[in-house]
Amino acid sequence: MSPLLKTRFAPSPTGRLHLGNIRTALFNWLLARKAGGVFLLRLEDTDAMRGHEKYAAALAEDLRWLGLQWDEGPATGGTHGPYAQSERGEIYKGHFARLEQQGLAYPCFCTEHELAVERKLAVARHLPPRYSGKCRTLPPDAVQARFAGGLPATLRFRVPAARKVSFDDKVRGPQVFDTADIGDFVIRRSDGTPAFFFCNALDDALMGVTLVVRGEDHLTNTPRQLLLLEALGLPLPDYAHIALVVGDDGAPLSKRSGSKSVEELREAGYLPAALHNYLARLGHTYEDNALLSLDQLATGFAVERLHRAPARFDETQLRHWQREAVLLAPVETVWGWMGAAAHRLVPAASRDAFIECVRGNLLVPADALHWARVVFGDAPALSQPANEAAQTAGGGFFAAALKALEQHGTDFKALAETLKAATGKTGKALYQPLRAALTGELDGPEMAKLLPLIGLERACARVAKYEK
Repeated sequence: MSPLLKTRFAPSPTGRLHLGNIRTALFNWLLARKAGGVFLLRLEDTDAMRGHEKYAAALAEDLRWLGLQWDEGPATGGTHGPYAQSERGEIYKGHFARLEQQGLAYPCFCTEHELAVERKLAVARHLPPRYSGKCRTLPPDAVQARFAGGLPATLRFRVPAARKVSFDDKVRGPQVFDTADIGDFVIRRSDGTPAFFFCNALDDALMGVTLVVRGEDHLTNTPRQLLLLEALGLPLPDYAHIALVVGDDGAPLSKRSGSKSVEELREAGYLPAALHNYLARLGHTYEDNALLSLDQLATGFAVERLHRAPARFDETQLRHWQREAVLLAPVETVWGWMGAAAHRLVPAASRDAFIECVRGNLLVPADALHWARVVFGDAPALSQPANEAAQTAGGGFFAAALKALEQHGTDFKALAETLKAATGKTGKALYQPLRAALTGELDGPEMAKLLPLIGLERACARVAKYEK
């Protein structure tokens, strides 16, 4: 029986979640949901200078808002805690000790300056910029003398010589790395904190993660981590390295390059469903191009459909999915999303009709407020194109329109037919001036639905302004 699929999202709480890393979280969540597996959240907060509790709370809030609730992790609990690396120091110490006792790790006293010189020499000789192994063969008495002298030391993993490290990446296929190109790497910094290579791999194994889905920028970390887990006798997860999201300049999208955070998108009025549908398709192919629920997205998600080429961020596509999300959201959801300012303008009895009338013209809550003002507020100011259309039509047109309104009320179809017969105007010449006077715009929601909401009294008052 194959083990239960377990994926994870392991962010560093050093800022708000942005589109690049929330996409990674979504992919992991979808895979776990499809397989009936476990989605784990872990905080990689060992960098004390940058980590902050407020960001940990914020990323939890962002995940919950998106509906990406974790099955195991902070606040949820589980059998593999604690789920913040800052609380796992004793666990790491035990495994560092094991490696040292087995001669698989050693202290390194090289300074940053010495290492920088080594790297420059290697590059100049067209060699991989790997560590030379200068401290690898230090005798015990030399090691003790350096410690006694107060010299700081990192702890390096002793990479076996003449080895090939291979694994089958679930996105990129077979991968092979030569240990001669890797070099002994730091697993514990000189201040005693664990390095990323170490705690990231160790926690995946100890927490039972079976599939690590992460960005392709971590691909070259994988052979180091496999060597570590092998040395510790721990289970090896599968790996799937996904293409990065890039901006228009081709550079990876990140919070440093101006990528919008989940918080910013939420405040701008984007709905979770819009982000789900956009991000799930960013570097992944679906057969169904309709707006899908999270469960439907999970059903159609497969590692085999992930692309190898970089995924380019396209705000136009994000806006498309936002419009789809607003169009298909329940009335209660749209009403709550519109906000208090729109609520104050829309009469309770007209709420549902208003939403169904305008939702096709909404992208963000500000659009809902705009149409609430147009429909239920004072006579709207005409945009320049709308004013030109009204002036071109002339007073006679609006006098006829006022009579048609008085005759047919808010039956827009009958109103338009009577006005057409009275003025001889058709098409844009008929509809644009009438829409301009009633709404201040040349386009917008369907007039047959909009006019009854505006009401006969307001409609007559607006048209009367232009009959002279």
